Amino acid sequence: MLWSDPENKPPKELRDAQDMMRRVGLVLALAMVVAMFVLGLQSPSGG
Repeated sequence: MLWSDPENKPPKELRDAQDMMRRVGLVLALAMVVAMFVLGLQSPSGG
């Protein structure tokens, strides 16, 4: 379903929640990359 159906559109709360979850997922992914980078820097060489 690529066309927009005005009668079947999700409520504003649902769309806001999806936007928030997408933002949270993006921040979490970024934080995970940064954490792995920092841990890689702190780990002893040759481990």
